[in-house]
Amino acid sequence: MFEHHRQPVIPFDKFIRRVFRGAGVLLILLFVSLLVGMTGYHKLESMDWVEAFYNAALIMSGMGPANDLNTTAGKIFASIYSIYSGLFLVAATGLLLMPFFHRVLHTFHHEESGR
Repeated sequence: MFEHHRQPVIPFDKFIRRVFRGAGVLLILLFVSLLVGMTGYHKLESMDWVEAFYNAALIMSGMGPANDLNTTAGKIFASIYSIYSGLFLVAATGLLLMPFFHRVLHTFHHEESGR
């Protein structure tokens, strides 16, 4: 995925493409995750699509559901979706920051080794 520590640091334009490619993949995953949440709320809690989007977006952002949940299946789904969303947020943050950390550490290592 990234260049080996013995290879030179990639040019800045390629680095920017790497960052945007990763951000694009994360946006697709975010969209799919939001769609799963909307479908769950729509089917299990009989919410209309706008209300399902609102609840799924609030869960994904860490705010919690906006409406009271009425069914046991809806409550179980919301619990699992909340746990998933929290883990997704942590993973997405790591994946977005990883190219920056790698570039900084690679630059330090490359300068330190004198190559």
